Order: sequence, then structure tokens, then C-alpha cells
Amino acid sequence: MNRLLLALIPALALAQDFDTLIRNGIIVDGTGNPAFYGDVGIRDRRIAAVGPLGNRTARRTIDAKGLTVAPGFIDIHNHSDAPILVDGNAQSMVRQGVTSMIFGEGGSAAPIGGKQPANATSNFDISRSEAKWTDLAGYFAEVLKRGVSTNIGTYVGSSQVWTYVHGAQAGPATAAELDAMREQVRIAMRQGALGVASSLSGPPGSWIDTATLVAMCEVAGGYGGRYSTHMRTEGHGVFESVAEALEIGRRAHVPVDIIHLKIAEHDMWGQMPELIRSIESARRNGQDVQANVYPYRAGQNNLSAIIPPWAQEGGAAAMIARLKDPALRPRLEDEIVHGIKGSNWYNHYTATGSWEGMLLVSLSNPKYSRFAGKRMSEVIQALSKPPVEALLELLIENGGSVPTVYFHHSEEDMRYALRQPFVSIGSDGAAVKTEGPLSSGNPHPRFYGTFPRVLGRYVREEHVLTIEEAIRKMTSANAAKAFQYDRGLLRPGMWADVTVFNAGTVIDRATYEQPHQYATGIEYVIVNGDVVLEHGRHTGARPGVILYGPGRTQRP
Repeated sequence: MNRLLLALIPALALAQDFDTLIRNGIIVDGTGNPAFYGDVGIRDRRIAAVGPLGNRTARRTIDAKGLTVAPGFIDIHNHSDAPILVDGNAQSMVRQGVTSMIFGEGGSAAPIGGKQPANATSNFDISRSEAKWTDLAGYFAEVLKRGVSTNIGTYVGSSQVWTYVHGAQAGPATAAELDAMREQVRIAMRQGALGVASSLSGPPGSWIDTATLVAMCEVAGGYGGRYSTHMRTEGHGVFESVAEALEIGRRAHVPVDIIHLKIAEHDMWGQMPELIRSIESARRNGQDVQANVYPYRAGQNNLSAIIPPWAQEGGAAAMIARLKDPALRPRLEDEIVHGIKGSNWYNHYTATGSWEGMLLVSLSNPKYSRFAGKRMSEVIQALSKPPVEALLELLIENGGSVPTVYFHHSEEDMRYALRQPFVSIGSDGAAVKTEGPLSSGNPHPRFYGTFPRVLGRYVREEHVLTIEEAIRKMTSANAAKAFQYDRGLLRPGMWADVTVFNAGTVIDRATYEQPHQYATGIEYVIVNGDVVLEHGRHTGARPGVILYGPGRTQRP
């Protein structure tokens, strides 16, 4: 008899209706429609059924009573390209409920080589000499070889293409170079890029003119791709920058997504409604233009963003040489403090309006590491030097790069943008963790808290959004932007990316002063049917796949 039971066990296991059954949850399905009580059944890595599933059976059952069950969150603007090669568990993102991350801005994982300096890291966090690949196909292969807990996709960066072909220098591209840039975009699209992304507020992106961006985007458009842009300026000139983004979309016949839409200039705060109206006008005229935001009133860039573009030409070493030149000090100080008249350069000092509005993230030189997490005003006082002199010293002594948080836009403007139906959620952060090499420095709290902050603060506490609309902005809206039409919804046939959270407790804990704190309230995260987070603890599973763009056949 015992032998008979043992023989029946495999057959009984095979007879289960589902691999995983999530019971008794409050289902927010990603459409924006009202929540409802029900169950979600997962089989063969996909969602097999949603609704009251009665006596259906499963190999594993998750009791979601009192919890909200949603599609996995898709971070439409993420910078984990390099961090996931250090730790594929993507801890700070998974613990926010993120199941997919979309990379690429001005820089991207490829192309690597060409005229880029061997030690260049400005466009991508891994230098040319460290990378084990030259194109996106090679990068994707490296990611899959190491394993990753979330799905990933990427744009090809316009600055990455520019420096590959033209080098880290200003000046117009020749006809031959323009053809070479088009070819690099073509290669990237065929290998799975989602489109072309840009970061135009500082070099090398600020050196790329509108016509060149149109030429790159035309190629992406031929493969069905999108243009994603950190605009040329988010301060004075932001209206012109939106107009340029719209022009590129029209001329290249590509949809546009504006990265972290904001008005980052203290004397322009309150003009977000007018900026939104300019985008709505284009949408009414039939143009596909959308945007994303992160739920904070500060952004992160680099202290070098305060240095005028002409002084940055040629890369970090050339910039440092100029910063050391006494003859250039008067010009540098004047342009840093007052800006460049008639220029579209986005001056981060004038945007914040004070040295107090800058918080240093990390410093590579141990002599200055004590300033991580300090305001620039505090550093100036500690060094007992004039402000610009202290600024230049920090950059010179830290290899020309000091990641910095800038408090440059208003809470009210951010909230207004967040409420717009065509604006989705993106962190602009990266997957870090609270220990080990990815715990260094003082990163922006969005690295740890973006999605729980929306759900806890702006949904539960302040009612800026309904939970259904917030989830839509985190899931199906971003899935469509990334051309992933089989993700982002809890529907039969979709890939089983699921986040289960406590809507009554979910919240971010990371602050600007103490950012290395995981969010709370995320209970389960499932990626392609595998449980990656269980009761708030990472399981170590790495079931993530590549989310290929429309130029390449999707392969889960």
C-alpha cells in the first residue's frame, strides 16, 4: 500500500491546476479599473486564471488575505546596467516590487569601443577597458550568464553612439560620421534596443544637435522604436526643450517619452500646468508623446554639471587641466555663478539657487570621503575657501566626478505632473543594497523607495492618486512604452510578473541623509512565475529575461 501511494505522488503533483495559486487577494489588475477580491493562478510561468478560483489546486498556495495583488512594477527609467553585473539580485529594486527595469539615457551598455577613451566612464558606469562586450548582444549575453532577478530592457544612448563615432568632443558630425551613427543605431535596434535615448543637459549630449538626433531616431523609427529623452534643459528654456523633443518625434516619426518631467529652476516653479498644456496640445494633434516622473523634489546628476560645456570637452582629464589653469578661473567663476547668456546650457547652480541645495553622494578620493552626505554649503565652510574654489578642488581631487543630489524642483509641480494620465512612474535610480560594494556613498533615496513612496505617501496618505491609477502608471502604462504587450496586466496568458504588498503599510524608508534603507510593505515578488521575494526576504532566484525591442523577436 505504501508503495502504491509513493507511486501516485508524482501523478498527483502533475494533476494540480496551477504551479502557484495566490488566494484571497485584493486584485488591482493594472488596467486602472476598480480593485476586486479574487485569486490568481500561475502555470508554466504565465498567468493562467484570475478571479474566484474556488477549489482549484496548486503545488504552492500564497495566502494574500488583506494584501493587494498587482502586476509586477516596471521601472521605465533605471540605471542598473552596471550594478546588476555586480549583484544580479537587484536588491533595492526587487524590494520595491520591481519586476522589470528599463535602462538607457545618454549612456547605455553599448556600443563600446570606437573613439571612446579606454578609461571613459561618463556614458556608462563600466569603462571600455573593463567591459567584456562591444554591442548590446554581448551585454545581454553577459547579464544572462550571471543571472538577474528582474527582467531588463534598454535603449541605445545617443551620447554612447556619438562618442563611439565622433569621440568625446564637440563639433558637427561629418556626413560619414552621421552614416556611422545611423549604423550603430541600426545594429542596436536589430539586437533588441527599445529605441534611442538621450541626455542633453551636459556633455557629450549637449554637443549633439537636433538634426543628428533626428537622424538617429529615424533609424529607430524604422524598427518601430521610441525616443526617450532627458531634455536639453529642465530650467530656463524648458519650454523650448519640450518643443525640441516634440520636433524630433515629428521629424523622425517616432513616439516620445520625456524622462523625469520637471521644472528644475527655482524662479520658474509653478509653471508646470503651462508646460503640461504644451504637451497636451501635441497629443490632441495626434502626436504620441508621454512622460515619466519620480516622486521626489530633488534629482541626481554630478557636481561636474556645474562646469560649462566648453570646459568639459575632451573628457575628464582635459576638464581637470582647464580647472587647474589660473587663467581660466575668472571665466569659470563668472559662468558658474551667472550662467552663459544666450546659451541653452542647463546650469545646475542657478537652478538650485544656492550651494545649500546640493548634497554630495560619494567621493572617490579617501581624503574627501567625509563629505559624502553633506551639503555643498557645509563643504565650503569646512574647507574655508571661496565657493567656486572649493567646487573646483573637489572635482580636481576626485577625478572630475562627484555624484550629487540637486534640490531644484517643487513638490507642487511634481504632484501636478504625477496626476496627468500620460505620465507614468520611473525611478531614475539603480539597484543597490545595504551592504557590500553597492552600499557605498549616499545615493538618492529613489534608489530604494520610488514605488513604495508613491503607494504609501501619494496614494494612502495624501490621495494624490487612487491605488488603481498608481498601479496602472507603474505597470501597463510602462509595459506599453517598452513594447511589452504580454506584461503589465493580471490577465490569463500574460507572463507571471506579480507584486503582492500591504497597501496599509507600504512605504519608503530611505532619506536623503540616510538612503541605505529598504522599503517596507512589499511581501512577495514573482518574476516569470518564480518567487524572488518572500515575506520581504530575497530568495536568491534570478529568473529575469531580456525584454527585446520591436526590432528583434521577443524571446522570454
